[in-house]
Amino acid sequence: MSAKYYTQFILTDAEYRGGSEFSGVIELSEPMDGESDRRDIEAILARNFDLESNEVKLVSWSRLH
Repeated sequence: MSAKYYTQFILTDAEYRGGSEFSGVIELSEPMDGESDRRDIEAILARNFDLESNEVKLVSWSRLH
């Protein structure tokens, strides 16, 4: 069962400095469960921006129903 989340995140890569806070919806194959899933979301977002996972910081998220 997939789950969609509204996310707010910061990109720390030098290319995005000055306008680095973003928001958007991300879909996971199953609902989040703990801190490891937070890192999974950061990794997915990083791939979407062609960055390393440590260059994305998830600020907040909430599940969409």
